Amino acid sequence: MYRFKKTISNEKELRSLVGDPSDLVVNKVISFLDDSCMDFISKSPFLVLTTSGEKGQPDTSPRGDHPGFVHILNEKQLVIPERPGNKRIDSLRNIIANSRAGLLFFIPGLGETLRIKGRAEVMQDKDVLKRMAVKGRPPELGIAVEVEECFIHCAKAFIRSKLWQPETWIGERERPSAARMLFTHASLPNSTVDSIQDRLDESYRNKLY
Repeated sequence: MYRFKKTISNEKELRSLVGDPSDLVVNKVISFLDDSCMDFISKSPFLVLTTSGEKGQPDTSPRGDHPGFVHILNEKQLVIPERPGNKRIDSLRNIIANSRAGLLFFIPGLGETLRIKGRAEVMQDKDVLKRMAVKGRPPELGIAVEVEECFIHCAKAFIRSKLWQPETWIGERERPSAARMLFTHASLPNSTVDSIQDRLDESYRNKLY
Protein backbone atom coordinates (compact mmCIF):
# COMPACT_ATOMS: atom_id res chain seq x y z
CA MET A 1 0.00 0.00 0.00
CA TYR A 2 1.47 3.35 -1.07
CA ARG A 3 1.73 5.91 1.73
CA PHE A 4 1.13 9.49 0.66
CA LYS A 5 3.71 12.04 1.76
CA LYS A 6 0.98 14.39 3.01
CA THR A 7 -2.75 14.11 3.67
CA ILE A 8 -5.29 16.70 4.91
CA SER A 9 -6.89 15.81 8.23
CA ASN A 10 -9.02 18.81 9.24
CA GLU A 11 -11.33 21.37 7.64
CA LYS A 12 -9.26 24.39 8.70
CA GLU A 13 -6.27 23.12 6.73
CA LEU A 14 -8.53 22.20 3.85
CA ARG A 15 -10.07 25.70 3.76
CA SER A 16 -6.61 27.27 3.75
CA LEU A 17 -5.98 25.50 0.44
CA VAL A 18 -9.42 25.62 -1.19
CA GLY A 19 -10.92 28.83 0.18
CA ASP A 20 -14.51 29.62 1.10
CA PRO A 21 -17.59 29.24 -1.13
CA SER A 22 -19.29 32.29 -2.60
CA ASP A 23 -22.61 33.66 -1.35
CA LEU A 24 -24.30 32.13 -4.38
CA VAL A 25 -22.98 28.66 -3.56
CA VAL A 26 -23.90 28.96 0.13
CA ASN A 27 -27.40 30.31 -0.48
CA LYS A 28 -28.42 28.02 -3.35
CA VAL A 29 -29.35 25.13 -1.02
CA ILE A 30 -33.07 24.70 -0.34
CA SER A 31 -34.88 22.13 1.81
CA PHE A 32 -37.72 21.22 -0.55
CA LEU A 33 -38.54 20.63 -4.21
CA ASP A 34 -39.66 23.89 -5.82
CA ASP A 35 -41.13 24.10 -9.32
CA SER A 36 -37.68 24.27 -10.94
CA CYS A 37 -36.47 21.13 -9.15
CA MET A 38 -39.66 19.28 -10.01
CA ASP A 39 -39.24 20.27 -13.66
CA PHE A 40 -35.64 19.00 -13.62
CA ILE A 41 -36.68 15.64 -12.12
CA SER A 42 -39.55 15.30 -14.60
CA LYS A 43 -37.05 15.54 -17.48
CA SER A 44 -34.38 13.29 -16.00
CA PRO A 45 -34.06 9.66 -17.22
CA PHE A 46 -31.11 8.79 -14.98
CA LEU A 47 -29.85 9.25 -11.44
CA VAL A 48 -27.14 7.94 -9.16
CA LEU A 49 -28.19 6.80 -5.68
CA THR A 50 -25.70 6.83 -2.81
CA THR A 51 -26.32 4.90 0.40
CA SER A 52 -24.25 3.53 3.26
CA GLY A 53 -24.65 0.52 5.49
CA GLU A 54 -24.90 0.18 9.24
CA LYS A 55 -21.11 0.29 9.63
CA GLY A 56 -20.72 3.18 7.19
CA GLN A 57 -19.64 1.13 4.16
CA PRO A 58 -20.62 3.25 1.11
CA ASP A 59 -22.37 2.18 -2.08
CA THR A 60 -23.35 3.98 -5.27
CA SER A 61 -25.92 2.61 -7.69
CA PRO A 62 -27.39 3.85 -11.01
CA ARG A 63 -31.13 4.11 -11.60
CA GLY A 64 -32.64 4.85 -15.00
CA ASP A 65 -35.86 4.71 -17.02
CA HIS A 66 -37.98 7.00 -19.16
CA PRO A 67 -37.70 10.75 -18.36
CA GLY A 68 -39.69 11.50 -15.23
CA PHE A 69 -39.60 7.91 -13.96
CA VAL A 70 -39.09 9.21 -10.42
CA HIS A 71 -42.51 9.96 -8.96
CA ILE A 72 -42.87 13.26 -7.08
CA LEU A 73 -45.44 13.01 -4.30
CA ASN A 74 -45.07 16.56 -3.01
CA GLU A 75 -42.40 19.18 -2.34
CA LYS A 76 -40.77 17.02 0.34
CA GLN A 77 -41.20 13.47 -0.97
CA LEU A 78 -40.26 11.50 -4.08
CA VAL A 79 -40.26 7.79 -4.95
CA ILE A 80 -37.77 5.87 -7.09
CA PRO A 81 -39.25 2.66 -8.58
CA GLU A 82 -37.21 -0.45 -7.86
CA ARG A 83 -37.07 -2.27 -11.20
CA PRO A 84 -35.86 -5.89 -11.59
CA GLY A 85 -32.10 -6.17 -11.08
CA ASN A 86 -29.47 -8.68 -10.06
CA LYS A 87 -31.05 -9.30 -6.64
CA ARG A 88 -28.01 -8.09 -4.68
CA ILE A 89 -30.26 -5.29 -3.30
CA ASP A 90 -27.23 -3.47 -1.86
CA SER A 91 -29.02 -0.11 -1.78
CA LEU A 92 -32.19 -1.51 -0.21
CA ARG A 93 -30.28 -3.35 2.50
CA ASN A 94 -28.28 -0.21 3.23
CA ILE A 95 -31.40 1.94 3.50
CA ILE A 96 -32.96 -0.48 5.99
CA ALA A 97 -29.80 -0.22 8.11
CA ASN A 98 -29.09 3.49 7.56
CA SER A 99 -31.71 5.81 6.11
CA ARG A 100 -29.30 8.52 4.92
CA ALA A 101 -29.21 8.79 1.12
CA GLY A 102 -28.00 11.07 -1.66
CA LEU A 103 -29.29 11.47 -5.23
CA LEU A 104 -27.69 12.98 -8.31
CA PHE A 105 -30.05 13.60 -11.26
CA PHE A 106 -28.80 13.84 -14.85
CA ILE A 107 -30.38 15.16 -18.06
CA PRO A 108 -28.53 14.09 -21.25
CA GLY A 109 -26.82 17.07 -22.88
CA LEU A 110 -27.12 19.27 -19.78
CA GLY A 111 -23.96 19.91 -17.80
CA GLU A 112 -25.62 20.90 -14.56
CA THR A 113 -26.96 18.19 -12.26
CA LEU A 114 -29.46 18.22 -9.39
CA ARG A 115 -28.24 17.02 -5.99
CA ILE A 116 -30.60 15.88 -3.26
CA LYS A 117 -29.89 14.66 0.26
CA GLY A 118 -32.40 13.18 2.66
CA ARG A 119 -33.81 10.19 4.45
CA ALA A 120 -34.88 7.12 2.53
CA GLU A 121 -37.09 4.14 3.24
CA VAL A 122 -38.09 1.04 1.31
CA MET A 123 -41.84 1.20 0.69
CA GLN A 124 -44.53 -1.09 -0.73
CA ASP A 125 -47.50 1.24 -1.08
CA LYS A 126 -49.40 -0.28 -4.01
CA ASP A 127 -51.45 2.88 -4.61
CA VAL A 128 -48.24 4.81 -5.25
CA LEU A 129 -46.36 2.02 -7.03
CA LYS A 130 -49.09 1.49 -9.62
CA ARG A 131 -48.52 5.06 -10.83
CA MET A 132 -45.03 3.97 -11.94
CA ALA A 133 -46.13 0.92 -13.93
CA VAL A 134 -44.47 0.24 -17.28
CA LYS A 135 -46.08 -2.13 -19.77
CA GLY A 136 -48.74 -2.79 -17.17
CA ARG A 137 -46.17 -3.90 -14.57
CA PRO A 138 -45.84 -1.80 -11.42
CA PRO A 139 -42.65 -2.17 -9.38
CA GLU A 140 -42.85 -4.43 -6.34
CA LEU A 141 -40.96 -1.90 -4.22
CA GLY A 142 -40.02 1.75 -4.22
CA ILE A 143 -37.37 3.88 -2.54
CA ALA A 144 -39.08 6.86 -0.91
CA VAL A 145 -36.88 9.85 -0.14
CA GLU A 146 -37.76 12.72 2.19
CA VAL A 147 -35.91 15.76 0.88
CA GLU A 148 -33.72 17.64 3.33
CA GLU A 149 -31.32 19.44 0.96
CA CYS A 150 -31.63 20.21 -2.73
CA PHE A 151 -29.42 22.25 -5.02
CA ILE A 152 -28.14 22.58 -8.56
CA HIS A 153 -24.53 21.53 -9.20
CA CYS A 154 -22.34 23.31 -11.75
CA ALA A 155 -21.27 21.84 -15.11
CA LYS A 156 -17.48 21.95 -14.70
CA ALA A 157 -17.09 18.16 -14.44
CA PHE A 158 -19.01 17.67 -17.69
CA ILE A 159 -17.09 20.41 -19.46
CA ARG A 160 -13.77 18.90 -18.41
CA SER A 161 -14.78 15.34 -19.26
CA LYS A 162 -16.67 16.25 -22.48
CA LEU A 163 -19.11 13.55 -21.43
CA TRP A 164 -21.95 14.67 -23.69
CA GLN A 165 -19.76 15.14 -26.78
CA PRO A 166 -20.06 11.96 -28.92
CA GLU A 167 -16.98 12.83 -30.95
CA THR A 168 -14.86 12.25 -27.81
CA TRP A 169 -16.31 8.81 -27.04
CA ILE A 170 -14.04 5.80 -27.50
CA GLY A 171 -14.91 3.28 -30.20
CA GLU A 172 -16.86 0.10 -29.54
CA ARG A 173 -13.77 -2.10 -29.89
CA GLU A 174 -11.92 -0.04 -27.27
CA ARG A 175 -14.66 -0.24 -24.65
CA PRO A 176 -14.22 -2.58 -21.68
CA SER A 177 -16.16 -5.84 -22.00
CA ALA A 178 -18.53 -6.45 -19.09
CA ALA A 179 -18.81 -10.12 -20.08
CA ARG A 180 -15.05 -10.56 -20.02
CA MET A 181 -14.77 -8.85 -16.63
CA LEU A 182 -17.54 -11.02 -15.20
CA PHE A 183 -15.89 -14.14 -16.63
CA THR A 184 -12.60 -13.20 -14.94
CA HIS A 185 -14.05 -12.04 -11.63
CA ALA A 186 -16.73 -14.70 -11.06
CA SER A 187 -14.70 -17.71 -12.27
CA LEU A 188 -17.85 -19.77 -12.81
CA PRO A 189 -17.27 -23.39 -13.89
CA ASN A 190 -18.29 -24.29 -17.45
CA SER A 191 -18.72 -20.64 -18.41
CA THR A 192 -17.18 -18.67 -21.26
CA VAL A 193 -17.10 -15.01 -22.18
CA ASP A 194 -19.67 -15.74 -24.89
CA SER A 195 -22.02 -17.62 -22.55
CA ILE A 196 -21.92 -14.77 -20.05
CA GLN A 197 -22.56 -12.26 -22.84
CA ASP A 198 -25.60 -14.34 -23.86
CA ARG A 199 -26.88 -14.16 -20.28
CA LEU A 200 -26.45 -10.41 -20.23
CA ASP A 201 -28.17 -9.96 -23.60
CA GLU A 202 -31.12 -12.12 -22.55
CA SER A 203 -31.51 -10.18 -19.31
CA TYR A 204 -31.42 -6.84 -21.13
CA ARG A 205 -34.02 -8.04 -23.65
CA ASN A 206 -36.52 -9.68 -21.30
CA LYS A 207 -36.00 -8.56 -17.71
CA LEU A 208 -36.16 -4.76 -17.68
CA TYR A 209 -39.63 -4.60 -16.03
